[in-house]
Amino acid sequence: MQWSAEIKKKLRELPDGPGCYLMRDTDGKIIYIGKAKSLRKRVQSYFRPHTLRTGTAKTRSLIRSIHDFNVIELKSDAEAILTEGKLIKEYRPHYNVLWKDDKRFLMIRMDVQNPYPMVSVCRVRKQDGSHYFGPFINGRAAAVAVDFLQRFYGLKRCRTREPNAEHYRHCSDDLIANCSAPCVGSISLEAYRERVEEAIAFLRGERMDLLKPLRAEMQRLSDEQSFEKAAAYRDLLLDLQQTVKAKANVKRTPRMMQEDAETGLRELQSLLQLQQVPTVIECFDISNLSGTSSVASMVAAVAGIPAPKRYRRFQIKTVEGADDPRSMAEVVRRRYGRLKREQGVFPDLIMVDGGITQLRAAHAELLDLGLADLPIVGLAKRYEEIVWDVEKNSGNLQLPKHSAALQVVTRLRDEAHRFAITFHRSLRSQRIMESQLDEIPGIGAERKKILLKHFGSILRMRRASIASLMEVSGIGRQMAELIRAELNRSK
Repeated sequence: MQWSAEIKKKLRELPDGPGCYLMRDTDGKIIYIGKAKSLRKRVQSYFRPHTLRTGTAKTRSLIRSIHDFNVIELKSDAEAILTEGKLIKEYRPHYNVLWKDDKRFLMIRMDVQNPYPMVSVCRVRKQDGSHYFGPFINGRAAAVAVDFLQRFYGLKRCRTREPNAEHYRHCSDDLIANCSAPCVGSISLEAYRERVEEAIAFLRGERMDLLKPLRAEMQRLSDEQSFEKAAAYRDLLLDLQQTVKAKANVKRTPRMMQEDAETGLRELQSLLQLQQVPTVIECFDISNLSGTSSVASMVAAVAGIPAPKRYRRFQIKTVEGADDPRSMAEVVRRRYGRLKREQGVFPDLIMVDGGITQLRAAHAELLDLGLADLPIVGLAKRYEEIVWDVEKNSGNLQLPKHSAALQVVTRLRDEAHRFAITFHRSLRSQRIMESQLDEIPGIGAERKKILLKHFGSILRMRRASIASLMEVSGIGRQMAELIRAELNRSK
């Protein structure tokens, strides 16, 4: 087969590291997704004549259908495996028959919807109210984790939903497997469920101190030369230690990001007791340098995803010096006063960057505008806490460290901060450049005003020709040449 010059160029530039590759047909549709320890070697292998001659019927058909490809570079082979699975489940490519047959990695399931939850392994994640953890690349490590949790926390192994004394007559798990035997009242339902919650926290990576018994067991098995079992414990330890890191590093697709954002919005609605999901959130931030050139930014998120078209910038007009609460009050008054006059659509939630002082200042402006029912909160920087109680300041809400809700609010707050800083820097830079006009003899305040109005900025004035400068009222050739020389000298 003859390949295009574009494909040949891509093949030469392929990275020699782990990642995923996506094959596309003539319509740009993804027809196959694969993973590789070396993207260069794996992807190039599809385009060799030998592969087309000796490959399986499916491989030959795939190669003949390829019109283009893309690659995603990742940090490790394990990350590539996880990312490949997520992409395949999202796009369902025609040639990925193995994943369509549900041959998936093992996960750990905790059926918390049952009175006496049990922990087990599974391959399919269902919408049944259970908690799922994984996938585990090493299936034996998942089985070891389940056995460890059952023994350490005394969780039941029987599959009976509500075991009783009759079931206990035929069971000896409390003697040989450390079961807490809730079926005969050896432990109360409340105490049993507390153990379940501790086991869940362990799987989330929140009980790292419990890794010591695992390390001890791994060492014991190694000393006994049970190397295969010891390796399973080693893999389990690595999985648990990297649980949070692996989740953060997996390449996110737009659909995955949207799902996480929607989860975060539902969590926010529940935590803040909002009447509806905060689909549209507007967030404000103030930026100044030693009390000069104070500006504010407003960024917005729709369905939890930043929406740049809705962003707004404000120059602080009524506040002198560094006074964030009063500056926040000004921009809230200007933003929602205008929306009210123009009968615009208000957001579902307002967020201000700062603590109780900024929140109270902004809330007071909403009261003056007759918008007391508009939900508003603050996000304190130090502990990433949500400040919500305007009147009593009774206590802030500290979101779980890796929750979807925290990701939504911190991403929006960071975006507001970035937008404000960028605006502040550009404004400061513009003022520094404008001051260059003050150094040119014969340019007073009035001429400076006329020049800036005509060209719009110093940058455009610097690029202007002598003839363009002379088009400005009151600027002759001699003055035009002087302006051009001075501006380009200080370039």
